[in-house]
Amino acid sequence: MRKLVEIKKILASNKEELKRKYKIREVGIFGSFVRGEQKKRSDIDILVDFYQLPDLLKFIEIERYLEKLLRKKVDLVEKKSIRPQLKDIILSEVIYI
Repeated sequence: MRKLVEIKKILASNKEELKRKYKIREVGIFGSFVRGEQKKRSDIDILVDFYQLPDLLKFIEIERYLEKLLRKKVDLVEKKSIRPQLKDIILSEVIYI
């Protein structure tokens, strides 16, 4: 099972490619992995902020790219699309890379 330290290291080593290829301004981890509550079947919650918002197909491509990179299911969330009732919770626990 992946640990938070490993996830951070993988994302950090690929951050420049994410910026260049997918126009990602910021990338962070939130959810069960940050809180230390992950289970074997937990997905990795990734928060992104884009320079330019991608279309749906490109968004799915980014999610698949991250899943391949991390070898784990990813739930990709765009920062500006967070539901208002969850925004404070997510932003208070996110760890930016």
